[in-house]
Amino acid sequence: MKKVEIFTDGACKGNPGPGGWGAILRYGTYEKEISGGESSTTNNRMEITAVLEALKLLKEKCIVTVYSDSQYVCNSINLGWMKKWKSNNWMKNKKEPALNVDLWKQMDELLSKHEVSFEWVKGHDGHPENERCDRLAVSACLKFK
Repeated sequence: MKKVEIFTDGACKGNPGPGGWGAILRYGTYEKEISGGESSTTNNRMEITAVLEALKLLKEKCIVTVYSDSQYVCNSINLGWMKKWKSNNWMKNKKEPALNVDLWKQMDELLSKHEVSFEWVKGHDGHPENERCDRLAVSACLKFK
């Protein structure tokens, strides 16, 4: 299987407000930058969307490492929160529905197609790819101002 690295970031001017996301896909020496946004969204939705849009571009089963500065995204996968929400019919507990269920359902489907691990990186700390993704996300966000 091909080994792919995906770097992601999301941005939002206001929360909710106009938002953007950016991602870099890397396979060997090949890189692809993608970005997009929405006129009214949240930062967490943009963080998830960056991962989703990158994973959607993979045409065959891959070994993927996702690098994100979103603890929400990384912990939802690494700590099993998403699996727990799914097993509880997308509820956080007996009274509270999980947030962003529409996106987590897509994530669940895409993760089943690949071998994916998530690595948290500290945001705005000089990580070159994270800084590039931040620029992509902010630029996409500003198109909605």
